[in-house]
Amino acid sequence: MNRENHITLSGAPEGFDARLLARELGRGGPVVHVARDDKRMEAMRAALAFFAPDAPVLTLPAWDCVPYDRVSPNPEVSAQRMATLAALAAGLDGPFILLTTLNAATQRLPAREVVKASCFSAKVGSRVNEAALRDYLVRMGFSQTSTVSEPGDYAIRGGIIDIFPPVRRGRPSRPLGRCAGRRAPVRRRHPTHDRKAVDRRSCPRRYPR
Repeated sequence: MNRENHITLSGAPEGFDARLLARELGRGGPVVHVARDDKRMEAMRAALAFFAPDAPVLTLPAWDCVPYDRVSPNPEVSAQRMATLAALAAGLDGPFILLTTLNAATQRLPAREVVKASCFSAKVGSRVNEAALRDYLVRMGFSQTSTVSEPGDYAIRGGIIDIFPPVRRGRPSRPLGRCAGRRAPVRRRHPTHDRKAVDRRSCPRRYPR
C-alpha cells in the first residue's frame, strides 16, 4: 500500500463512520474498517447498505473458538473467512471495503499461495474435470452421500453433482448437468425435495470449509 495515500481514521461517531467509509471509497482505493466486535461489524455492514449500496463489501469475522478448544469452528464463520480471503488473494477489480474486527485482525492467516490453491472455479458453458472437482471436494473436507441434506455434503449421480456449501444462505446447489462434462447454470434447490431452481449463478467458486 502506498503510504502517501494511507489515511487512518478513528473516533468517528457511530453512524457517521459509515458515511466516512463511503467517502474514502470514492477516492479509488481499498478501505479497511476494524470494528470492536462482530456486533459492530454487522452494524457497519447494514449502514453501508444505506450509504453505499453498490459498494463491494467483504467481511472477515474472527474465529468463534480458541486454539485447542474441544469445539470445532462454526462452518459458517469458516466459509465466510475463506470466501473473503480467496477474493483478496485472487484480486478484486476496483475499490472495495473490507470489514473485520480486532480479534480477526490479530489472528494468523494462511499464506496467499495456500488460499489460491484451495479454490475451485467454473464458468457456464465451460468443461469441468469431474475427477478434479471430486478430488477438490474430498481435500476440502466434503462428505459424499447418496442425497445431500446437510452443509458439507455432496452427491454424484451420473452427470449431476449436488453440493451443499457451508454458507449462511445454505441450500444445496447443482453446478453440473448432463452435458458430457459441460457445465449447466448453477441452481439452488430445497434439500428435502427436488423442485425447480430458485436462482442461478454464472460463475460460482468453491472455497475450503
